[in-house]
Amino acid sequence: MDSSSGSQGKNSKTSDGCETKEVNNTAQNFVHFTEEEEDLVFRMHRLVGNRWELIAGRIPGRTAKEVEMFWAVKHQNT
Repeated sequence: MDSSSGSQGKNSKTSDGCETKEVNNTAQNFVHFTEEEEDLVFRMHRLVGNRWELIAGRIPGRTAKEVEMFWAVKHQNT
């Protein structure tokens, strides 16, 4: 999994001249999934589509919002 996916954004300067990086809301809220969780999300999505609550119900400790956010980040470039 590419760890740079959460660091997309643009650089800006603060009032004291320090450079900061602004990230878009999707990347900022990205939750990292294990390889097993990713595999399950992809397989479940093939079966049930965008039914995030149903998919999240199969992954202990994950919410529908986390699963949907994961899916959105993984597919933003496709």
